[in-house]
Amino acid sequence: MSLPNLEDIEIPIPAPKIRVFESGATRDLDLNKFDYEGFLSPLVIERYGAYMHKHRVQPDGSLRDSDNWQKGIPRKAYMSSGFRHFLDWWKEHRGWPTQSGLEEALCALIFNASGYLDSILREKAKGVLVAPIT
Repeated sequence: MSLPNLEDIEIPIPAPKIRVFESGATRDLDLNKFDYEGFLSPLVIERYGAYMHKHRVQPDGSLRDSDNWQKGIPRKAYMSSGFRHFLDWWKEHRGWPTQSGLEEALCALIFNASGYLDSILREKAKGVLVAPIT
């Protein structure tokens, strides 16, 4: 899987080119390294994990693998589901209660957007032209 081209997103690096810690240890500057710890919220990741675990239980009571979605879900299904959950988010935002509630709607949106993006990135990594709807 390819990552974004770093030349396209670099931040200008000021001198000096190393960090020196109080202990005397040195490291290179991390300005052009992705700061996943800063970009993500542990509260959101934990809540999303709880959402995903809850939805592993299938209607027949069996438990699907946590990575089952990676087998492939059509982008059209992600879009349809995501739009329904967006509507729930919007209704909750406007003060109208929904059956699933605000947190479930937001987690479902994360799932659908992530799955949609994953399918695009997988195709790009294989050199496949990404079709708008499949």
